[in-house]
Amino acid sequence: MATAQLTASSISTRNLPSFPGLRPSIVKVGPSVGHCRVGSVLSQRSFRGLVVKAATVVAPKYTSIKPLGDRVLVKIKTAEEKTDGGILLPTTAQTKPQGGEVVAIGEGKTVGKSKVDISVKTGTQVVYSKYAGTELDFNGSKHLILKDDDIVGILETDDVKDLKPLNDRVLIKVAEAEQKTAGGLLLTEAAKEKPSIGTVIAVGPGPLDEEGNRKPLSLTQGSTVMFSKYAGNDFKGKDGFDYIALRASDVMAVLS
Repeated sequence: MATAQLTASSISTRNLPSFPGLRPSIVKVGPSVGHCRVGSVLSQRSFRGLVVKAATVVAPKYTSIKPLGDRVLVKIKTAEEKTDGGILLPTTAQTKPQGGEVVAIGEGKTVGKSKVDISVKTGTQVVYSKYAGTELDFNGSKHLILKDDDIVGILETDDVKDLKPLNDRVLIKVAEAEQKTAGGLLLTEAAKEKPSIGTVIAVGPGPLDEEGNRKPLSLTQGSTVMFSKYAGNDFKGKDGFDYIALRASDVMAVLS
């Protein structure tokens, strides 16, 4: 059987595309057929665009932050460092908080001919969308500056079922996953499909129309609904049930 031998001179990089920060590969061919070791060296310059910054640090010389327009400044609630049983949690296991206290608000916005105030006041405990806003390090604490519409609801207790949705959002108690198949086979936890059906627990005041007035939602408390599977913010209630807060537009149907 014929064999092929590769040499460094037989491999040309003349026609290969070049990339900034990537030096030509060093190709070494072992003595046995089919054994080829390719090494590439990346310069430090290649990773400059991959630097990820955490929170924006506000210098100590600034003692206050005044949000503008319909923006709100929230002091983020500290992540739980221990379980209910007192076990210390590693940093990777700590759940990123999605709530905090409103410490400053903007002057609101104008919709049509109407002036619309911020829907929350300072001192209010709120829950916000998971990926909303800009995180700040201010006065030794984590803060978030975000739009009023990114606030999911008001939560003055530590139980999510007491959440008061804002704007066009609704709070839904998710139905429990099926324990068995139609044929009676018991499902494992991994095989249980995440339900997209639940009961409406609370309804927000509705979105703003073109004149700046609230337009009530058509959904009512107690309705059984089907919602988009990947929408909203998921929460675990103190009662052990799953809850989800999402926009009314993510509710696809009412079941009866």
